[in-house]
Amino acid sequence: MIKISFKVEYYTKWGESIAVHLSIGTDAPQIVRLSTDDGRIWKGCFEGKANSDDVITYRYAVYNYGNLSRIEVAVMPHVLFQRRGQKEYRQDDWWQDIRKVAGVAVPVFSLRSEEGFGVGDFGDLKTLIKWAEKTGMNAIQILPINDTTINHEWTDSYPYNSISIYAFHPQYMDLRQLGELKDRKLMKEFERKRRQLNALPQIDYVAVNNAKREYIRLMYEQEGEKVLSSTAFRSFFKKNADWLRPYAAFSYLRDEFGTADCRKWPKFSKYNKEEITELTEKCEGVRLYYYTQFNLHRQLLDAGNLARRKGIILKGDIPIGISTESVEAWTEPFYFNMNSQTGAPPDTFCADGQNWGFPTYNWDVMERDGYQWWMRRMQKMAEYFSAYRIDHILGFFRIWQIPQPHKSGLMGTFAPALPMSVEEIESYGMKFHEEMFLPDTKRKGLYHPRISAKDEPTYQSLKKEEQWAFNKLYEQFFFQRHNQFWYEEARKKLPALTRSTQMIVCGEDLGMVPQCVPWLMNELNILSLEIQSMPKEWGTEFGWLPNYPQLSVCTISSHDTPTLRGWWEEDHARSQRYFNNMLHIDGEAPEKAPGWMCERIIRQHLECPSALCILTIQDWLSIDEELRFPDASAERINVPANPRHYWRYRMHLNLEDLLEATKFNSGIRNMIDDCGR
Repeated sequence: MIKISFKVEYYTKWGESIAVHLSIGTDAPQIVRLSTDDGRIWKGCFEGKANSDDVITYRYAVYNYGNLSRIEVAVMPHVLFQRRGQKEYRQDDWWQDIRKVAGVAVPVFSLRSEEGFGVGDFGDLKTLIKWAEKTGMNAIQILPINDTTINHEWTDSYPYNSISIYAFHPQYMDLRQLGELKDRKLMKEFERKRRQLNALPQIDYVAVNNAKREYIRLMYEQEGEKVLSSTAFRSFFKKNADWLRPYAAFSYLRDEFGTADCRKWPKFSKYNKEEITELTEKCEGVRLYYYTQFNLHRQLLDAGNLARRKGIILKGDIPIGISTESVEAWTEPFYFNMNSQTGAPPDTFCADGQNWGFPTYNWDVMERDGYQWWMRRMQKMAEYFSAYRIDHILGFFRIWQIPQPHKSGLMGTFAPALPMSVEEIESYGMKFHEEMFLPDTKRKGLYHPRISAKDEPTYQSLKKEEQWAFNKLYEQFFFQRHNQFWYEEARKKLPALTRSTQMIVCGEDLGMVPQCVPWLMNELNILSLEIQSMPKEWGTEFGWLPNYPQLSVCTISSHDTPTLRGWWEEDHARSQRYFNNMLHIDGEAPEKAPGWMCERIIRQHLECPSALCILTIQDWLSIDEELRFPDASAERINVPANPRHYWRYRMHLNLEDLLEATKFNSGIRNMIDDCGR
């Protein structure tokens, strides 16, 4: 049992009261009501259970006659770290208003260090946190870090195709923290491999993972029994057994049967909890996965707590989908529509649309238990992170659904949606042409306009009046018809997620965005994503930075786009317009982006109203022509139009060298300070 006494100064009006939204470990938030004698100093107390290793986070909130009217948003939650043997804590706090912060975005796998094993790890993440502190940054954003091991091939490098929403990828293990092998000959051989792999300009996914997994296996044989009999592991297992047992069994059976497709397994193809519990209790092979996940948990928790102590927001990433070959597809198939695939309609990333191959969610089933699947997922993330990015938040409003066995994104339709009857279609003043529509997969006789219908020969052959009629139908269907419907659909789901933890919630809201999306995101204090080269204002080429909303994350580039320098070199005519119209510089634009110009662009972003300005490590480095990598095209992380892209980008600099780049680091710190972040 612990006791926490809260005290906060907040000038309230008549009818207002203050409460604490308190989270202990991975538990759901509790509300602690405070009281006052003068309407200014508010006090209250919590008494309850907490494990000694639980991180305690909380936010202050204002209620007006019992209704929530204001809460601390877009800032890191208050954090209480328990001290051994202490049972009572006194928290004298202040209300946290939104403050603008700067940060860096970089995948963990891209980090490079002197003692690394050819890929970034959780130990390197701690070094990055120290660099962020040195440069005055208060946020670090990473890509998903979940296990993606399906085939043990380079295709597993795709970080959004995880086999578990909880388990971490073994490649992120900092082997230095595991200790050394007692076999000196083996240790020497691993050191030789480490040096070889760490010298590579890019990640050799297969070689790195084979070597690191083998090292982990040997350390398990050496130290596993001691680790798994420890009090710390028993506590971890008790809290995580619900996902850890199935994950360990899945990983063991995947390798035993040579496939991650559970439908092809000769045994255990249908998940049975009792059978799998029995398997995990008898089979020695699954214990290696317990050992691996326990150590990954400790390492990431250590990094997350370091960030919290330094006041740095560590921001994770929630993929919109799950793999068809995953633990969740095996254990909880009822939550998914396994006969359909998620993707995206045509956009600036891919003119033919995208097919990500993930099954769509069965939202009706998820709604019945109050979206517990999502809430458990968020609460687990909150152990390590202070913020998270919802990948493709539009999927909570509607998803681009492609029925099996189609592969092209052009064959998709929005789901849920309000399809049209033939009579309604013809009421627009045109005949029904089946080639321009797709039938609804659930309701016979109802249709969706093809997203690519205007490129079809049938459309081109229509009379002008019919083309106008179809254009009106197309505009109404895709941009007006569903606004209220999709608002209500997302309104069922997102509040449960956003209120399940104290983390800052950010949404990736790019692409074909319905009008209802920003309304609900603002209502729920979800930060939008703003990219100047992908403006949301219709008919504009570049976003206007001073108009960015306060509740937003602004950036210049992302893992799915070229870097600032790469974008500049793509289209000289476009760069020329940006040079003259956005930077307000006369004359000819340079062919390649010089450091002084990159700094000017970054400074403009730092000065914008967005609460978070998080720039990629490549864009930060673009300022310094001596530090940055000469070839801008080699710094791109992903090409969305290529579904078989190899995710292998690594920083060309060691983090240790970056920490010692005094002139560069002080320049960034001064610029961040000058811009009020």
